[in-house]
Amino acid sequence: MGSIWEIDFYSRPILDEKQKKVWEVLVCESPSDIRTKPESLFRYAKYCPSTEVNSVWLRTALQEAIDKAGEAPIKIRFFRRQMSNMITKACQDVGLPAQPSRRILVLNQWLKQRMEEVYPQEPGYQGGTNPSVRLDSPLPQRLPDALEGQQWAFVSLQAAEFAEMPDWEIGFGEAFPLELANVTPETRIPGVLIFSPRALPIAGWLSGLELACLNFDTKQGERLVLETGATESWILANIRSPQTLAEAKGYEKAKKAANGVHFIGVQSDPQAESFTGFWLLQDFNLA
Repeated sequence: MGSIWEIDFYSRPILDEKQKKVWEVLVCESPSDIRTKPESLFRYAKYCPSTEVNSVWLRTALQEAIDKAGEAPIKIRFFRRQMSNMITKACQDVGLPAQPSRRILVLNQWLKQRMEEVYPQEPGYQGGTNPSVRLDSPLPQRLPDALEGQQWAFVSLQAAEFAEMPDWEIGFGEAFPLELANVTPETRIPGVLIFSPRALPIAGWLSGLELACLNFDTKQGERLVLETGATESWILANIRSPQTLAEAKGYEKAKKAANGVHFIGVQSDPQAESFTGFWLLQDFNLA
C-alpha cells in the first residue's frame, strides 16, 4: 500500500512588498502505522505569491513534491472546504484522488508549529488570528440500518499496550504513532468496541469514511456521534441508561486526559480475538 498525503493551500499571516497576503502550500505524509517514526514522514512547503493562486500553480507544486518524494501517494487529504475546487482540480491534473478529511494529524501539528515559530520570523509578518484547523460540528445522520452494531461497549487500553498493535489481527484500520499526540505510556486511551455478526460490512463501510473522531454529544439528546470526512457525522448510538451515561461521561473525560486520542474497534462478538476494523483517532478540539 502506498502513502497518503495531507495538504493545505491557504493564505498565511504574512504580507509581501505590495501588502498582499502570501499563500503557502504544505504537503505532508499521513502516518498509517503505530510504529511510524514522525521524523521519517515526508514534508514539503512552498510559498505562493497572491497573484499566482490557482490550480495551475498548485499542480506544479504538487509535481515538485512528488519528484522530491520519489513517488506519488495513493490519495491526498484536505480539510479546507473553501479550497475544495482548486485542490481537487490540481490533484486531478497530476492523477491523484483528493478526499475531504479531518484526519490530518501531522498537518494540524505542523500548522500550529509554523504559526508559532516560522511565520513570526518572516518579513511582513502580521500578528493576530489566522485560523489553522477548525473542525465543524455538522448535523449527524442516522446510520444505515444494515450497518448498526447489535452491541457496543466502552473500553480502554493503556497507551503502552498499543506497542503490540502490529501483531494484532486487524482487517480494516489505520493508526498513528502515539508520540505525535504527546501521551505517556501510562495514559489510558479510551475507545468503543462495536460487536455485530455483520462486522465485515460495517468495518468496510467505516474504512471509506475518513474517520475523524467519536464524541459523546449532548447538543440534541445524549448520543455517540462519529465525525467523518470534512463535514459529515453519524449517530452511532443513543445513550439511554444512567449507567451508560456515566460511562459516556467517563469516556469523554479520559479522551480529554489523553489529548483527544481514542479508538474504534469492530468485532464479530465480544469473544473474538481479532478486529475486523480498528482505528486510532484524535479529537483536535481536545488536543
